[in-house]
Order: sequence, then C-alpha cells, then structure tokens
Amino acid sequence: MAFDPLRSLRAKPLLTNPLPEGPYYGVLAEFATPTDLYHACERVRDEGFTRWDAHTPFPVHGLEKAMGIRRSPLPWIVLAAGLTGAAGGFGLQWWVHASAYPLVISGKPYFSWPAFIPITFELGVLFAAFGAVFGMLGLNRLPMHHHPLFKSEVFERVTDDAFFISIESWDPKFDASATRKLLTSLGARSVELLES
Repeated sequence: MAFDPLRSLRAKPLLTNPLPEGPYYGVLAEFATPTDLYHACERVRDEGFTRWDAHTPFPVHGLEKAMGIRRSPLPWIVLAAGLTGAAGGFGLQWWVHASAYPLVISGKPYFSWPAFIPITFELGVLFAAFGAVFGMLGLNRLPMHHHPLFKSEVFERVTDDAFFISIESWDPKFDASATRKLLTSLGARSVELLES
C-alpha cells in the first residue's frame, strides 16, 4: 500500500468538532431556576464528571466555580503570540538596518533601536490579536456548524428562560440510566437522552 499524505485529511474534515462514538451524544437536563442549576452543577462536579456543560440565558455569578472550571490558558496564548510578534518585528528591523542593508542616514548608528519601537509595538498588538482570535476558536473547538443539542425542542428555550446541564456520553463516568437518575434526583424538570 502506497503512502498517502492526504488520507488522514480526507478521513476527517478539518475544523470540525468530533462527536462521541455511539448512538447517544449525552443527557440534557432542564432546571427551573439559576439556584437549582448552581447546586446541580456542584453535585455533578462532585460526582466526578469531566465532559459536561451548563447552559443559561444570562451569566450566573459563580457558576464557573460551581462547575470547577479552571482558568483559561488563553491569556498565555495571547502573551506568547504578542511577544513573538514584537520580537519578530524588532528582529526584522535590526536585520534590515544593521545586517542586510547597513546605510548611514543622518549620522545615526545602524542599530537605532528607538526608531524600531512603533513597528515592534504594532506587530506585538497584531500577533496578540491573532493569538486571541485563533486561540479562542481552538479552545472552544469552533467552528462547529451543528451540535446535537440543537435537536432538542426544550433546549430552544436556553436563550429565553431555561437552565440546562448537558453531560456528554464520552465522559468516563457516563452511564445513560445512572446519569439520568442522578440529574432527576438533583431536581431537574425534564431529563432527555440525546442522540448523536
């Protein structure tokens, strides 16, 4: 069999969010109030689930703490990209003025670093912006043009007045019946098993 470098690219489309294998995406539970959702998130976290999310129509103060979400690595990505851009801009100007085309203009030295600051700053900001946008897309696994949660009719209320927890089937602790019972015991108004 001949080596085909594009075989892996054809097998899985680029920029898609992989879904869990099997017939089910996971379980979706609806809660009546933000307080109920908050306490349910604490219990789901304490049960040891790792592949799950909470969905609300507005920000709920402290929900990320109740879910056990760690700080995002995005600021480090932005910092690394910004420093890379600034170093690249500064290095390019040094190379052009001191190495590739060393011209004496008005008696200035070849390495006249104060003149390099505006370009260094601009490239730092530009690369940091690219790091923020592409880092956010990568960390959020976007773009995802379709999500199994959109098949649920009750989930349509997530932008209006409903509060949800979804637990994905590829979570190591996921068991369809046990997870449904757990969410029901936490006071969910409705619990739905979602197909992939």
